[in-house]
Amino acid sequence: MSTNPENESQSASSSSQDLPKPPFEPIRLPTVEEIRGQDIWNNCAVRSVVSGVMGGGLGFFMGMFLGALENPIMQDEMSGRQQFIYTAKQMGRKSWSSCKAFAVMGFIFSAAECAIEKARAKHDTTNTVVAGCVTGGTISARGGPKAACAGCAGFAAFSVLIEKFLDRHD
Repeated sequence: MSTNPENESQSASSSSQDLPKPPFEPIRLPTVEEIRGQDIWNNCAVRSVVSGVMGGGLGFFMGMFLGALENPIMQDEMSGRQQFIYTAKQMGRKSWSSCKAFAVMGFIFSAAECAIEKARAKHDTTNTVVAGCVTGGTISARGGPKAACAGCAGFAAFSVLIEKFLDRHD
């Protein structure tokens, strides 16, 4: 069985010509509106306020859900109307409390991460660790130095876990 090098080169070139070439799209420059939108979103104050509002919304709905799950202590002695009123009040209290907590948490974390990112001119896990530490320490500072340190370590670890989980699923 003899092979001819000319036949092999012809068959190889013909098979490469049969394959469809991937379409190339020209590079599109961002429009003026897109650049302005990026500039607005890169502002730390805007990013922090938006994160605070979104965190407050999340906290509100979580509080509504968790408030609805609480049962009154004297449930057997209460009428249906009294239970409904009690549950509605609990939902309101829980939702407002969670709304404030999550809004503050979102605002502090976003502001810290944005400021650190601007100062370091990098976007990496270190920013998340430091922002988580600042947030956890600030939120738990009323409990004293030990609580602030524990809050710092706990929130920093939680922030890294969330970032790694989200990066893996992108």
